[in-house]
Parts: sequence; structure tokens; C-alpha cells
Amino acid sequence: MLQATAPRATDAAPSATDLRPTVREVVLDLLRGFGIDTIFGNPGSTELPLFLDFPQDFRYILGLQEAVVVGMADGYAQATQNAAFVNLHSAAGVGHAMGNIFTAHKNRTPMVITAGQQARSILPFDPFLFSGQATELPKPYVKWSIEPARAEDVPLAIARAYYIAMQQPRGPVLVSIPADDWSKPCEPLAARTVSTESRPEPRVLGAIGDALDAAERPVFVVGAAVDRDGAWDDVVALAERHNAAVWIAPMSGRCGFPQDHRLFMGLLPAMREKIVALLGGHDLVFALGAAAFTYHVEGQGPHVPPGAQLVQLIEDPGTAAWTPEGTSAVGGVRLGVQDLLARPAPRKRPAPPLRAARPRAEPSALMSVPYVMQTLAEVRDALSIVVEEAPSSRAAMHAYLPILHSETFYTMCSGGLGYAMPAAVGVALARPEAKVIGLLGDGSAMYSIQALWSAAQLQLPITFIILKNRRYAALQEFAPTFGFGPEDKLEGTDLPDLDFLALARGQGCDAVHVADAAQLHQVLRDALAHPRPILVEVDVA
Repeated sequence: MLQATAPRATDAAPSATDLRPTVREVVLDLLRGFGIDTIFGNPGSTELPLFLDFPQDFRYILGLQEAVVVGMADGYAQATQNAAFVNLHSAAGVGHAMGNIFTAHKNRTPMVITAGQQARSILPFDPFLFSGQATELPKPYVKWSIEPARAEDVPLAIARAYYIAMQQPRGPVLVSIPADDWSKPCEPLAARTVSTESRPEPRVLGAIGDALDAAERPVFVVGAAVDRDGAWDDVVALAERHNAAVWIAPMSGRCGFPQDHRLFMGLLPAMREKIVALLGGHDLVFALGAAAFTYHVEGQGPHVPPGAQLVQLIEDPGTAAWTPEGTSAVGGVRLGVQDLLARPAPRKRPAPPLRAARPRAEPSALMSVPYVMQTLAEVRDALSIVVEEAPSSRAAMHAYLPILHSETFYTMCSGGLGYAMPAAVGVALARPEAKVIGLLGDGSAMYSIQALWSAAQLQLPITFIILKNRRYAALQEFAPTFGFGPEDKLEGTDLPDLDFLALARGQGCDAVHVADAAQLHQVLRDALAHPRPILVEVDVA
């Protein structure tokens, strides 16, 4: 038989004279210490206590759906190089956001996600809109998740979450917070300095350096971590030192090398046999800030050309662990490349053959995607930022819209749609001095079209370009891999009757349609100079 006991004095609620700051006040001060003054969210009832007496030095960025919220936060975090702070609504809001939480995980984007929870006193009764397994819901796509045992522990949990999110490999974390915790008194907590990166082990990095020096025909495969880690210039210097050919890694969410450089060769496809063929003739393959390799379809045979050695520098020990062969150094890419540059200069090698020039794309009655990309390249500032989600147009983009500078290209590493439109809003918030171009397919745009409303409300001069081919072209082009013939109908891939001009204007954005190749240059020039957000709907073949 269980016997009830009287509450101890220490279990009593704090007195009305408790002069300690509240959890809300301590958390906001902690965020200030982290350099965070922006909260991305779509609030529900359990989040309202956070916004009582909302401070004037913070701004709240509203998204009309949680996938938009997380997408905006992702773009903002990548562009500011600091963790974004996100506020979601309990289980339903986290569920809506999961697609872009998965993308943030793959993008290695630092993000502190707070999720509302019902008041502690009613949690035993399965209340309406509570999260029964709040810490499990976002797994495995967060680095860490917690629902603190006490209200007083919330600031410590958020501090720990921030430090974990910022440590390499970076990524999202989640803290579930009961609604009544925000008003409880607690002890102040100051932000600390915590190391966020590590140097690769000298012995392993030395072996990679020796292999580089000994190679006759080295090739670099550059991944998203190069640009994420600020290693662009160092990688260019290392490639020039070794006269190494350079490819961009398959499905890379960032560009880590100037695509007009004499050593640049192109973008690798996510297919094993094609990667091996394109890297043929090289005796050393150096995967820099990249997996070796990301595949999209089943393949067979070797992972690198016969006779070639594979070496890797990566910040993610998990990626290093599954790399199928070779030597992997784990640590910060920028620090590792700087250590390689500190070695004695290697012997001179001949430069690899120059990449063949692409023929110009010509105008046609129904514009080709290469022609649109070529035209955009001609009219945009090379320092403008492209945020892309047009999977079927990616090959044409890499061929005709070269990325020339660090931190001027973002896409998703996950393959999950719904990222780029809100991410463009986040990047524009973080980089008001730069022109931001959202480059999207019509199918991709519909996953998070509500981001246009946020762009309009914030008066961000983003140019959204919709490549309208009225279908899920990537799926139709992929279908032969699974046995579809030219006469076989692929269900669910046609997208007739979408009016993006109406969708944009209905959310407060300006919009223009172009179908004539003769008008494209001027339409794009005007759109890029437009002082408000504008959507350009382009009919393409």
C-alpha cells in the first residue's frame, strides 16, 4: 500500500517576493550573449508566454507554415554563420517542420529549435495539443533533444543546445518547453566561450599530405563543408599549388570552388559508374569537405578509378566512418587545408587539360533552361546570391550559371523539396547588402509557397524566378532508370493550371510572366533592379 506524504518545505512554490529573473528573461539575455536577436516561428497557444513583454531589441519573423519557418531559419543561419533560434508549436508544429528539419540536418545548419509543451500540471492527463514523446519526435534528425526536468533547467538546456548545435559537424537541436516554465524564477546564466571546431590529427593529415606530394595527377572533389567552413580561398590555393583538377561533389548544397577557374572541371553526378569514369586517369582522389561519395541510384564496381588512391578531409566522423576505402582525416576543413598549405611546396606538375567550353544556348520559340540560365548569368551581378531548388535544371544551371564567389550559392543537401523559397527569405534577412535570387522549379515552389508572404511583409527585394515546365521533370527524366519506356505514362507528375502570378500577387508580391526569349534579358534586368520582392514566371521547354 502506498502512503501519501506531506510536501516538504523545499517543494513549495517560490514566494511572491522571489526577486530572481524569470526563465524568459534569462533565456533572452542568454540569446543576446550568443549574438541572436531574431526568432523564427509560427506561434501556438503553448508558445505565447515567451512573447509576454517582447523586448524591443529582438525581432520575430513569422512564417505561415512551420516548414517555411525552418527554411527561413536555415538560410539565415547559413548566411550569418550562427545558430538560428526557432520556436515551433508542440507536436503538430514540429511535425509540419520535419521535412526542413531533415534538410537542416543534411545541410549541417546550426539551429536551436524550441517546441512548446502543455503546462506541467496537466501533462499526466494527456492534454490537448501536447507532445507525448517530445524528445523522440524529431529524432534522428537533431543532434540532441531534451525536455528539461524542471523549469529552472530551461536556460541551461538552451545553452547546452546552442553549444552542441555550433560544434562541428553542426546541426539542429530541440528543446521542449512547458508553457508555464517561462514565468518561473531561476538563476541568471551567462553565455560562455566554447570551442566549435577541431584540428585534424597531424599524423593522418601528414599521410594525406605525403600522398598529395607523391601523386602525378591529383584531383579534388570539393563538398559543401568547404564553403560552410570558410575554406574557399585556402582550397583554391591548395589546388593551384598541386595543379589539381577540381570537381564539385555530387548533391553539394554549397559551391566550394570558383566555376570559372582554369582547374574547375564540373559537377559530379550521383552515380558510381559515372563518377569513376569522370575521375579516370587520376592517381589520387582527394575528397575535401565531401562524402566519398553521395549516390542516388544503385551502382556497381569500384568507388574510385582502378589504381587511384582515395583520401578525405571531413568535419563529420560519421561520414568518415562509412567512406568505403582510403584514408580519412576528421576535423575542421579550413584548419586542415591551412595545415596542408604550411607543408613545403611540392614539385611542379603540369596543369590538367582545360575544361571544354560550352556552346552558347540559343533562343527558341519555347525557351530552353540553358538559355534562361545563360541569360541570368549575363545580367546578374556575380556577387548576387543564388538560392536554388530546381532539380531537373541543375545540370543546366552548373553549365550556364557559374558560381564565382564564396557564400553566393545555397541549395539543399537533402533532396527534400520546400527549402529554397523560404531559405531565400532567410538569406536576404541576413545579407541585406546582397541581391538574392530564388531559382525554383514550379513543382518545388509549391512546397512552401507561403514564403512569398513573409518576403512581402518584410519588404525584401528578392527576385524569385520560377522555371515553369508544368511537370515534375526530374521524376520524368529519372523514370527510365526504373524501367519506364518512352511510351509509358508516369502517374502524378503533370502540373497543369498553376498561376504563379496570382499566387504571388495574392500574398503581396509583384509578379511578371515571360514566354518570349526576346524579352527575357529586359525582364530579368528589371526584376533584379526591383525594390520589392518580385516573382518572374518563365515558360520553359
